[in-house]
Amino acid sequence: MSTEHPHALDSFIAGLPKAELHVHHVGSASPQIVSELATRHPGVVPSDLEELQRFFEFRDFAHFIEVYLAVVDLVRTPEDIRYLTYEVAREMATSQRVRYAELTCTPYTSVRPHEDGVGMPIEAYSEAIEDARVAAERDFGLVLRWIYDIPGEAGLPAAEKTLEYALEHRTDALVGFGLGGPEVGVPRPQFQPYFDAARSAGLRSVPHAGETTGPQTVWDALHLLGAERIGHGTSAAQDPELLAHLASTGIALEVCPSSNVATRAVASLAEHPMSLFRDAGVTVTVHSDDPPMFGTTLNREYGIAADLLDLDQDGVRDLARASVHASFAPDDVRARLLGEIDAHTV
Repeated sequence: MSTEHPHALDSFIAGLPKAELHVHHVGSASPQIVSELATRHPGVVPSDLEELQRFFEFRDFAHFIEVYLAVVDLVRTPEDIRYLTYEVAREMATSQRVRYAELTCTPYTSVRPHEDGVGMPIEAYSEAIEDARVAAERDFGLVLRWIYDIPGEAGLPAAEKTLEYALEHRTDALVGFGLGGPEVGVPRPQFQPYFDAARSAGLRSVPHAGETTGPQTVWDALHLLGAERIGHGTSAAQDPELLAHLASTGIALEVCPSSNVATRAVASLAEHPMSLFRDAGVTVTVHSDDPPMFGTTLNREYGIAADLLDLDQDGVRDLARASVHASFAPDDVRARLLGEIDAHTV
């Protein structure tokens, strides 16, 4: 059992160098960033910070998606993309001690023409995120890589375009191909050809699965989409055979506890299956998903994990190492970050 004083462990976590592998580009926009974008583009989303807090109170997963897409609609120009990306990087690096991040981007929602004619060329989108990435590494020492994900609610047209953006307009930093959005009514098998093509081009497969649907969605992600990590995977807890498979293959579950409670994927933190995953030998990594929208931070998620798993400093350090090992970071970045984690003290 952990004998750490809670404050000492919080301080340790706050300064611990980390890799963030499951975090969404637009979903990382802090209230300050959203307020700035809402001021630029007045409409549904309030620019007042107190009103924004109420705006981010979710009734269920469907309402979360509705609010999320309203914020997505604020990101309309290359300047918006650049501002969002750089400011998200600043906050990750300076507030959460993130040293490496794989940021899940959904270019389809920014590039496709909207009814009002809003939308930008993929070339402008790519240039904006790359410009911000280079600046963030220079200014904050944060190494960024991209995962392009299909917004599941937009179906196969979105899959087609996302694959096109990934393969025909590939940036140097693009490492993965994902699938997000709602799972109910969005079966994974239909996306197999797109994942096959992305994997053939060297992109890594990182779909969301088993967040709001049962274990079969996770099996589909593994068998049909070639998943190398599973986003959420909460319902894997219901299937001992699946847990054994994940444990034997070392395929990590990207666990986001506060997100799972906020979207009602689990009823409460006390009922979160993270300890069940650990006890079954499954590789668990901890992430923040859409942190400002869920009123959390990566540091807080580490604190929650430490509580759920009864971890001391060495256990928390192991958790940080697990994310580095599960990442697609270049070897030199991986080695440097592991060294920083090993050297960290309060």
